[in-house]
Amino acid sequence: MTSCRRLWVLGVAAIAASPGESAERQKSVAPYIEIGQVVTADLTNDDVLTYSTLAAGVEASVQTRRTQAQVSYRYERRISYSKRVGDTDVHSGLARAAIGVAPGVRIEGGAIATRARSDIRGGAPVNLVGNVDNIAQVYSAYVGPSLTKTVGPVGIAASYQYGYTKTEAPGRVALPAGSQPLDVFDSAQSHVVTASAGVRPGRVLPVGVTVSGAYENDTASQLDQRYESGVVRAEAILPVASTLAVTAGAGYEKITVMQKDPLRDAAGAPVVDARGRFATDPVTPPRIAYQTDGLIYDGGIIWRPGPRTSLQARIGQRYGGMTYSGTLTYAASRAIGMQVVVYDSVDTFARQLRQSLSGLPTSFVDQRDAFGQQFSGCTFGGAGSATGGGAGGAAGGCLNGVFQSISTSAYRARGVDGVVSAHRGAFNVGVGAGYASRRFSTPVGSGFTVDGVTDQSVYAQAFFAVPIDRVSGINGNVFVNAYDSGIAAAPSIFSTGATGLYYHSFGRIAAQASAGVYAFNQKGIDDQLSAQAQLGMRYHF
Repeated sequence: MTSCRRLWVLGVAAIAASPGESAERQKSVAPYIEIGQVVTADLTNDDVLTYSTLAAGVEASVQTRRTQAQVSYRYERRISYSKRVGDTDVHSGLARAAIGVAPGVRIEGGAIATRARSDIRGGAPVNLVGNVDNIAQVYSAYVGPSLTKTVGPVGIAASYQYGYTKTEAPGRVALPAGSQPLDVFDSAQSHVVTASAGVRPGRVLPVGVTVSGAYENDTASQLDQRYESGVVRAEAILPVASTLAVTAGAGYEKITVMQKDPLRDAAGAPVVDARGRFATDPVTPPRIAYQTDGLIYDGGIIWRPGPRTSLQARIGQRYGGMTYSGTLTYAASRAIGMQVVVYDSVDTFARQLRQSLSGLPTSFVDQRDAFGQQFSGCTFGGAGSATGGGAGGAAGGCLNGVFQSISTSAYRARGVDGVVSAHRGAFNVGVGAGYASRRFSTPVGSGFTVDGVTDQSVYAQAFFAVPIDRVSGINGNVFVNAYDSGIAAAPSIFSTGATGLYYHSFGRIAAQASAGVYAFNQKGIDDQLSAQAQLGMRYHF
């Protein structure tokens, strides 16, 4: 269905683009090793902890006419001096690639390793140093081929994607007294197939027509959850001006989410394993957590006044009620971009993460943040950036809505994200903000459940990287996050933080100094204020 919505816009973009706008050929590979010393101070309780870090990573980018890819990965080993800070391994990285292997045939993929908030009621740290609560390591990746071909006046498109997501169990989660346990996500895999065929306006009829279909299967190991959806759809597009078209579509959709019950003890409490995950009751049959089956329809506009500006807005009937969605993209130049997305979908955690990952650009700014929410917040586009869906995602995107917590339940996700990014050489600035809401769906049964609960979050981030001269510069990040879990007696949460980094290069060796401050407020728990600092040396091979 996504491909049919983009067909007309991509056609206009292909006509408007000129050969001179092809991406510059750029290739770089920069592996490195790093050593550092970290001190973190709990300013609320006058407690100071220190530990050392050993890290290895790579930053690589290929930007050519047929290949757009970037990888930023870092492995860090934290070595403690006392039992109060445990030895830990931290993986952080992002990879995005779109590779043309033949005319009309492309392989697209992405991967992410980051740490994210686990329980929707628990802490929401933004400076991830020391022993942080309520944080789990997340890994996710997807890959698949796509085909676009023209047969006479008909444009044909098809794609397949395979995705896999895995999370480790979180550390300690501090919750208000009397809080009921929530399940902990484990792993999931997905298969997505899409196909469409369409005729552009004016080729055969004044109206363009596209028929599309999609099938998706997402299975999670936790409670044997299964998300299955299928949709067929027809859409008509009528240009009413040189830059404006109206569109309307209708189809049939069926979505079913099923899962088994948790195993319960004699007191009716869920049985959990050593990692806090609910054990699955092997004798209970799968029960429906969410289901919709029937007609869907929508209408809207597509406005493209030039190759640098595009607006799509739609309103319709789906998921048993009204839906609103849209995308606004604007590129003032190759160095300045903006994107705003309004979304509404029925999701699982793994499904929403895969879709959000695929919307990130294939060229992005590595924020080089020693303390912050690297890759779990907003990612800003770099030079020559693009996404699999066209130039619209070049400005970047935010994953805050996905990572507001790691949910094992299905939910209806609605929200808005906005990103603005600008760059000139080594100078980069980015601002991202958004609002996210999720209404959870689980089988109705005995015991505590999040069925019908709606959580909400508001978030904002600002980033800058400013060179001082050819060998030194400063980076900075500011984060603000507010959460409301929607669960009775669970208080709302507000957290904010700021980080800064100074670096100076001496050939292959670079010295760097980082500092950060973090504040956290949750009713019923003492406010927290902490500061962090790091001194380190990095060697580039």
